This record gives sequence, C-alpha cells and structure tokens, in this order.
Amino acid sequence: MGEKGTGRKGFRPDVEGLRAVAVVAVLLYHAGLGLVSGGYVGVDVFFVISGFLITGLLLTELERTQTISLLRFYARRIRRLLPAATVVLATVAIASAVLLSPVERVAVAHDLIACGLYVINWRLALQAVDYFAESGASPVQHFWSLAVEEQFYLVWPALMLAVAWWCRRRNASLRRSLVVTFVSVGVASFVYCLYLSYRGTGDAYFSTFTRGWELALGGVLAIVLASGRRLPGWCAPWIAVGGLVSIAVSTMLFDDETAFPGAPGLLPTLGAAAIIAAGATATSGPGWRLLTLRPVRHIGRISYSWYLWHWPVLVFAATRWEEPSVWRSVAVVVASWVPAVVTYHLIEEPFRTARLGNVAPPRILRLGVATTAVTVVAGVILQVTTPSVPLADRQEAIGAKAVERGKPVQKDASALRPQPLEAKDDRSKIYDDGCLAAPDETTSSTCVYGDPEGDLTLVAYGDSKMMQYGVALDAIGKRQGWRVVVLTKSGCPPAEVLVHNANLRRAYFECDEWRSHVHDRISREKPDLIVVAGRAHYTVIEDGTHLDREESAKELERGWERELDHLLTYNSQIVAIEDNPQPDKDVPACVAQQIDDLDECATPEDKARAETVLATHVASRYDEVELIDPAVVLCRDGVCPAVIGDVLVYRDDNHLSATFVETLTDWLEDELLKRLT
Repeated sequence: MGEKGTGRKGFRPDVEGLRAVAVVAVLLYHAGLGLVSGGYVGVDVFFVISGFLITGLLLTELERTQTISLLRFYARRIRRLLPAATVVLATVAIASAVLLSPVERVAVAHDLIACGLYVINWRLALQAVDYFAESGASPVQHFWSLAVEEQFYLVWPALMLAVAWWCRRRNASLRRSLVVTFVSVGVASFVYCLYLSYRGTGDAYFSTFTRGWELALGGVLAIVLASGRRLPGWCAPWIAVGGLVSIAVSTMLFDDETAFPGAPGLLPTLGAAAIIAAGATATSGPGWRLLTLRPVRHIGRISYSWYLWHWPVLVFAATRWEEPSVWRSVAVVVASWVPAVVTYHLIEEPFRTARLGNVAPPRILRLGVATTAVTVVAGVILQVTTPSVPLADRQEAIGAKAVERGKPVQKDASALRPQPLEAKDDRSKIYDDGCLAAPDETTSSTCVYGDPEGDLTLVAYGDSKMMQYGVALDAIGKRQGWRVVVLTKSGCPPAEVLVHNANLRRAYFECDEWRSHVHDRISREKPDLIVVAGRAHYTVIEDGTHLDREESAKELERGWERELDHLLTYNSQIVAIEDNPQPDKDVPACVAQQIDDLDECATPEDKARAETVLATHVASRYDEVELIDPAVVLCRDGVCPAVIGDVLVYRDDNHLSATFVETLTDWLEDELLKRLT
C-alpha cells in the first residue's frame, strides 16, 4: 500500500486523497455497513496506485542510470512497509495469546508465519477451496493484499531490468517495450482472472496471478504519463469525477455475491486509473478539490497504518461481544484511527523519511530479515505455548456408549479424544480418499467400502452430513457383509433444489449436475438400501432470487419431497438420517478453553434442533421412508453436550467428529437393522 505519491514535481496530493477513498471503502465494508457492500474494491484501487507509483520510481531510475539497484529498491520497501507491519503482527500475537481460545491461537499462529513469509494470500486461497478449512475470521487475514504487493515487488524490477537488457541488445525503445510487456502480463493475468472467477473456485480472490493485471494497469499508466501523454484539459476534471463515480458505484452496488475480481473488477480499477490520469492534467475541478481536502489527505497519509490496525482491532473487539452490531463495528474501526496515527508518527514516518537515508542498504536488508524473523518466531512461540488438552485413552473414550450405559451429562474432562487442537482433522479415511466431491466436480469417484463383494448394496447419498457417517457405515458393512457405495458432495443437499454456494459466491449449478450423476449411478448399482442425509439449512435460489431463511426452508422441504419421490422409483428401501443438532458455537474452540466447565459449550436442545426437515416431513408423509434421528443420542436433559464419554462430539461448529461417529457404530447398526425388511 506503497510509496508516497510521485508525478509532477514528485508529489501527487490527489493520489494521496485517492488512497483515502480506497481505505475508507475497505474499513466501512469490514465494519459491515450495508451501504458499502462492495467496499472490498478499495484493495483493487490500492493495487492500481501501487503499480503506478512503483513503476514510475523504477522507470526514473532505469532511464537515469541504465539500471535498477535492487539492493536500494528492496531497502526502500523494507523501510516503508515492514517496521509498522511487524509491530502490528507482534501485537496480534500477544493479543491472541490473551483473548483467543487455544484452537484459535493455533490458527492465528499459522497465519502469522504465513504473513512473515509473505504467503498469507496463498494460505487463504487454499482455505477458500477447502470445504473444511479453519472457520472464523483471522486477525491478520487482511495481510493477504500486502503479500500480493510484496510478491509484485519481487518480480517487477527484475522484469523491467530484463526488458531494458533486451532493448539494449535490439536497440529498441525502452518505454514502448515496457508497455508491450506490461500489457501482455496484464492481459494474461486478466484472462486467468476471468477463468478462475467463472469457475468460482474461491481462490481467485486471493491469487497473485488474478490480481497482477491491476498492478500492470497502474504500471502502463505510469509509462504513458511519463511519456508526456495527457488528457485534454477541458475533459480531465470530468474524467476524474467519472472515476470517482465508478469507484462509488462499485462500492455501493457490488456485494459478496459479485463474481470478483473478474470482469466487475474493471469498474473500480479503471476508475482509479482515470483519476490518476486526470490528475496529471488538471489541478482543479470537483474531483481534485475533493481528493485534496486536508482531512481526506490526512486519511490517505495514514492509510497504510490504519489498514494494518483496523482489522485486528475489529476481530479482537468482536470476541468480547455477545451480539454483533454494525454501528458498534463502525465505532471500533473509527477508534482504530488512534493506534494508526501513533504508528504513523512513531514508526512509519521515521523509518520512511530521509532521516534514515544515510543508512547503508545492506543494514536495511538486515532489518528486513530481522522483522521477518520476529513475525515468524512470534507465530512459532504462539503455537508452542498454546496449552493442549491431554489425549484420552482409546479404551476410556467411550463416546456414545456413555448414553447407552446411562451415564449423566459430562460436566468436565481431564482428557479428550480427539484433542480440540486436532479436531478439524478428525475425518474419516473415506474423506481422505477423496469421496466427498469437491465444489467444481460433477461426478463421484468409485468409492466402495464395507465388503466390496457383499450381497447387499447400500448407497450413502448426501452432502458432508452423510459423509460424516462413513466411518460407521464402513464398519457396519464389514460386519454385515454389505457393499457400501459412497456418493457425497460438499455443500450439496440431496434435495432437488438450486442452492447458493458461499465459497463459490454463486448458484451451485455443479450440485444439480452431480445429483443427476448420482441418479445414474443408483440406477446402475440397483441398491437394496439407500441411506440419505443432508444439512437442514441451505440458501435456495429460485428464478435467480436468493430466498430468505424462512422461504429457503419451505423450498428445501419441497425439494426433499421431489427427491424422495424420485428415489422411491428405484424400488430400494430408503432410510433418511435427520441432520445432527447444530451447536451455537465452534465446539473445539470452546472445549479447549472450558475443559473444566463443559456446560458452557453445550447447546440448548430447542436451539440446536430449531431447524429440521426430515423429522417433520419424511416421518409424517412417507410411510415407505424410515427415519433415523441422531438427536436421541446427541441430546439429553434438554441440552446437546459438546463432549460425551470423553469424546469430542463435533469437529467444528456443525460436523460430528469421526471419533464420535465411530462410537455410534453399534447404535447406527441397530437402527439400520430394525428398519430393514
């Protein structure tokens, strides 16, 4: 979030004001203000500004000296960016140790290490396509945009040096060659951005390769303006206004459903480019006057420090709230101006300004290594000092058998299985085998468990709520001589409805295609028994409109009825498993912190079972469909515990742990045998 503005006479007050526009959009978006539902475009404006400023600096040096001193360039970047960032990251490490649960601390520790190595954007990109990625907001996830810029800084000067070398050998024009190179890079990046955004894989948002075109756009603009090309004076002020309007429109009309950063990304980035281009010609007009107001320039001046501070302050404040409020969030974001100003004056400016100009670049590089090491070490220390709950002995961790034996609801524990810090990975081998189809997949692999040569074929059909029972069905199949075929897909209900996928940020068309594939597989398999399960709540899309929670529930019920009618045509016996009770919190995180008071992590049964589909509709309307409700085991005495028989019931905030499901095997086997005719 770069260098101070350069241009005519070395300084561009309008660019400083543009930085204010960008950061305010991001801050209000993160605060949850509905008016700026597309405020994330502020990051894209920053990318254009950075591409413009950095390319202008490098071009000036390259033309003056015929080379670029990489040592001095990286020393400037270190001096400008790392001291303030390191202070914020170190503060986050300390605050995490004090305010967050052990599970959350470990996740933040991993994020801190990724920030220190400038790869947090790739970590987030991987999590964006991982259905079971760590949930909850990380206090450093906003560093992804800084990682993209830092990766840009690694490549851009080297690319310009390579182009200059080629021009000297071919006696070609440097500026023309740079424009051709940057346009080529930008077009390739934009095409890839369109491809990933169209696929909707989730990682498009964080990828350096899908953001490169925005930085390249700023780079091309820097060379064009350096060549003396200007907008006509009569229209420049109005083009600046048009640029501001473009950014404002995208900020107000875009939202989390927008396929970003695909084609919609052109609106704010071209708007930013228009403002920068206009400012090279006109130092008057409404746009210029707005951007160069003293309060606006003040915000632009401290925008880097404010961007660094606002998100961790917001995340940590939210850990203390029982009920989130938009205006409370806005107040917290505004309050983060205080540490931003302090950081700007005491850290950012002293390191950036000429007072350190006489310090040799090698010493500055050592400073860069030191600040990187501080962040990485802080992450490592946070992880290794996070307390862990002892692992319960396998014989003592009886799980669901505690219910069968009539044991009371567990109030505390000295050891657990799985350990809360490891709970997110407590999945069955069936998941690890790739049998939960990914969001972009429309077919299922050949996933056969139990007894592959068994006389009875059981098809397990559904979303991840079906997959979670895989470990039990595999064991039952082996004992009973059943062939178990697993047909599951993440975020895709068996119900015949079009749903919204939050990770893809669009309608889940792949789910409909996969469901058709499942019916083809069932018709070929000719199963004796179909066991079907799915999550009780989805956002349903009808005629292009996202239905509200109540209407989605009604349409999901109708979708289940359509699907069950279809399944009944196969002459297979059908057993439906109701969705498990839903906790009102992240269970491993809570248990890790409340191991001596597990009542704090239990959920009232009426709240946990507020949404059911199958229990109310399958049992009452379909004599041919048998229902199994796991709540009879998971809830007792009006509560749904987080721990039963020294076993962690949930691996996150809604899925059962594989360890607990394993202890459910005998119960589930009995329930299935009762219903077989």
